[in-house]
Amino acid sequence: MKPGKELLFCALGGSGEIGMNVNLYGCNGKWLMVDLGMTFADPHYPGIDLVFADLEFIEERSDDLLGVVLTHAHEDHIGAVPYFAQDLGVPLYATPFTARLVREKLKEAGIERDVDLRVIENDGSLTLGPFDIRYVPLAHSIAEGNALVIDTPYGRVFHTGDWKLDDAPQIGEPATPAELTAIGDSGVLALVCDSTNVFNPKASGSEGMVRDSLLDTVAGLKGRRVVVTTFASNVARLQTLAWVAEQTGRRLVVAGRSLDRIIGAAKASGYLKDFPECVPMDRAMDLPRGDVLIMATGGQGEPRAALARIAGDSHPIKLEAGDAVLFSSRQIPGNELAIGRIQNTLAGKGVRMVTDRQSPIHVSGHPGRPELIELYKWIRPEILVPVHGEVRHMDEQARLGLAQGIPRAILQKNGDLIRLAPNGPHKLKQVRNGRLVLDGDIIAPADGEAMGARRKLAQSGLVTVALAINAKGEPVSAIDIATIGIPLDEDMHAFSAEAATDVGEALAALKGDKRRDRRALAETVRNSVRRSAQRWIGKKPVVQVMLRAH
Repeated sequence: MKPGKELLFCALGGSGEIGMNVNLYGCNGKWLMVDLGMTFADPHYPGIDLVFADLEFIEERSDDLLGVVLTHAHEDHIGAVPYFAQDLGVPLYATPFTARLVREKLKEAGIERDVDLRVIENDGSLTLGPFDIRYVPLAHSIAEGNALVIDTPYGRVFHTGDWKLDDAPQIGEPATPAELTAIGDSGVLALVCDSTNVFNPKASGSEGMVRDSLLDTVAGLKGRRVVVTTFASNVARLQTLAWVAEQTGRRLVVAGRSLDRIIGAAKASGYLKDFPECVPMDRAMDLPRGDVLIMATGGQGEPRAALARIAGDSHPIKLEAGDAVLFSSRQIPGNELAIGRIQNTLAGKGVRMVTDRQSPIHVSGHPGRPELIELYKWIRPEILVPVHGEVRHMDEQARLGLAQGIPRAILQKNGDLIRLAPNGPHKLKQVRNGRLVLDGDIIAPADGEAMGARRKLAQSGLVTVALAINAKGEPVSAIDIATIGIPLDEDMHAFSAEAATDVGEALAALKGDKRRDRRALAETVRNSVRRSAQRWIGKKPVVQVMLRAH
């Protein structure tokens, strides 16, 4: 479908989940995409690292897509760019810091020359068909977090991206309350707003508060080697840690390639101007324990990141009893076990750990309820469209907005095509949406046969059966049975013998045409072995049958 004389909104990702943000606006026959993110896989997708939104709906309409506008450089907003931007075939727009990180991704994918990446200066604007777009800086946990003011013939949208309020952000200058109020004064049809922290009754907190707390914490660890792990993308936190190192008389060490990458991009974009010269990792251990402050990746328990290798003694940086690790980051849901394993390993070494539960050494980059209420007062939209959250988050924000006097709110989810104007909001239809997974070098449907089979294999194991049959459907070879992931161990021989007997009896019981139908023969073997396995292990494993004609 082509958008008519109307303003449409449709999330293909990020509504009903946290991460994988892909948002579409439609107007006068054209589409605009805001963000192109991904999310990290969970155990539901064995062997998978990255998950993407299914873009088929907009790929089929790519001739009417005008561009992709990126709000900021977090992976859940730009991570899918190297996988889909070339096929979409439209320009990407980003502010300088975000553009540098996107360009690096395009280089790594070997498509830098094939994708049109256009840099928009901070506070800059652009026009794409019926959309007039202006970047509005807001505080977040990365440099150049931005909202978008999107003007259309049918009304103005304030698309927040990820944001918070911070009166001491350390990096960048977010829009002031007066500037946001001026946007509201000009009239806003719809506020499309981050819902992540709607259940938090307090404001998210300031990076200035984190700076003071980190200084106090590190100053209290005299004579100890200190590792601080944080999100590499949090440039303000990196600036703070450099300052804390200087204030406490410590040399700074950087451990992690993603930190090096972000520091380079930040410096090239005019940030981290006073960042000190760092001590190489291979020299850090030559300095007295109390003279170094180490910034490390791996606060989410990633097994190949610096912190995991430090904990496992497979890294140049070594920790001893009495040293300290500061977790200046929050636990992303789903990572608790991985983080706990590393913390238990560190605790076994006598390493002291400090998290945001003991000291305010981290604050969120998303708004709590007080911040949402402030934004409502400034922007004063006619319609609230919660995004960037699970259904419970978005539903709660819709209730909060209505309670604060916003006239209308709509609870939408991925694939809901919403008309915002005229006479909105209401759902027009459900469009194709879903998830894709990156499996090695292949992008495949998350709900396809391959992923379904892999889950079954992970849960129940595999039995293979190989035999030769003659034209009468009779076995003329030994029935070979092998297993993967079946915990029979010393009972394996007995199981195989019993299952082979069952197969022989089942084949002998077949009558008529079924004895000459290879599909019927294979299904008989499969069912027989599954029943045998269920008797032995209480599960029905995947059974693969290989029949050879003799």
